[in-house]
Parts: sequence; C-alpha cells; structure tokens
Amino acid sequence: MPAEYTQSDQFRGARIHLSDLSGLEIRDCDVTGLKIVDCYGGNVSLGGGFERVVVNDVDVTAYVEAELDRLHPNRVLAREATSAAEYRAAWDAIEKQWEETLDRARRLPEAKLHEQVDGEWSFVETQRHLLMASDAWIGNAVLEEDAPYHPLGLPSGGMPAEASAKLGLTLDATPTLDEVLAPRLARMATMRRVVDELTEAELDRVCGRKPADPYPDKEYVVRRCLTVVSKEEAEHHRYAVRDLTVLEAGARTE
Repeated sequence: MPAEYTQSDQFRGARIHLSDLSGLEIRDCDVTGLKIVDCYGGNVSLGGGFERVVVNDVDVTAYVEAELDRLHPNRVLAREATSAAEYRAAWDAIEKQWEETLDRARRLPEAKLHEQVDGEWSFVETQRHLLMASDAWIGNAVLEEDAPYHPLGLPSGGMPAEASAKLGLTLDATPTLDEVLAPRLARMATMRRVVDELTEAELDRVCGRKPADPYPDKEYVVRRCLTVVSKEEAEHHRYAVRDLTVLEAGARTE
C-alpha cells in the first residue's frame, strides 16, 4: 500500500529534490505557490480551482478557463448570473443537461454507476454530493428548513466525520441511483421554485443561517447561495460526463 498523508502540514515549504514522485497523487490540498521545476515525465494531470497556472513560463490560466467555458457553456451561466432572470436561465440550462445525462447514465448497468474513475466520485456519489449542496445552501441557509439535511447527502472531503455525523449524514451508505434521485430531484424542484419566485430584493437578503456548522461565521446572502449551488451543479456535471465516457467505453468491452 502506498503511504498516505491526511490533514498534514509536514510538506508545507518543503523542497523535494532528486526523488521518484511517479504516481504521486495530491488531492484536496492547498497548493498555493507550488513549483515543479526541471522535472520530467508523461501523463501529468492537474485538476482543481487554480487562480494562476504557469507551464514552462507560459501563463495558461485564461486559455484553460476559456476552453472549459467553450466545452461547458453552463459554467458561464452559473458563474455570471447576477439578476433574477439570469439565475432562472442558468437553472433552466442545468435542469436540461441533467435530464439528458440521467437518461444517458440509466443506459449503463447499475454497478457501473457505483464505479469510481481515477479515484473520483462515482456517478451515484456525485448525485449524493449535489444533494448535500442543495440541502446546505438552499434548504438550510436560504429556506431555513427545520430538517434540511437528507442522510444520503455526501459533503466535500474536507468536512470532518464528526461534523457529518452531527448533520445526520450516513457517509457509509450504499444507495442505488433511484434511492438517491428521489430526494435529489425533490431538491432540484425546490431550487426551481426558489428561482421562479426570485425577486431582485430577495437576492441581497442576508440568510439567517450559514450552510452548516463547519462553515465560517459570516454573512451569507441569497445570491451567493444560489451561485454556489449553480456552480456546483455545472462543475460536477462536467466531471460526471467525463467519467461516464470512460464507464461507457468499459461497458462496451466487457
């Protein structure tokens, strides 16, 4: 088994020299200021939210973002929505893309929808995460529901297990796609109602709650909550269709 380091700061500011790092995986980490200099190898993959990326002295940040926006135009709608009408348009597009993608996913055997591609969430786990995002940012923060969190919700990897337990989440559950979609589609319908009833004044309302206890204590306004959910939907759809392509290819060869 390869060594695994979790919630460690022992590599902060470290210098790794003349070492074999082939196969190294860095996941859910702060890599601000990371430098890879005079290294060599093939099949190098970067993924995440990077403010600036320079490859061989060429700033490729704008190119990468523009190409992602070209391939996944709903990212732009989700990111740039500022008015009630624009949030409705973004959600229209998100609903349509998920309807098409869920139809595509259902053509695969159920077992394939539980497979992880390159260590990423499975298709079912992605639906569980988006369920959690809706519960936190809409059900809890915006609507202040009495019991906003569904037990099948899956938080980001950075949430401590004890915090998840306090929210009533069952992280080790193994639900079918249909079992997850029942609450997931109900939350999407709630988001539909929220954006349909949205006014410009409501966008700037300060929410009475933060998304969940582990989140920082600060003001959360409705527009920010809607943007977070819309961006989560757009980005995780991108990951989902990327991995569905791999799963479909695997299914054809089995």
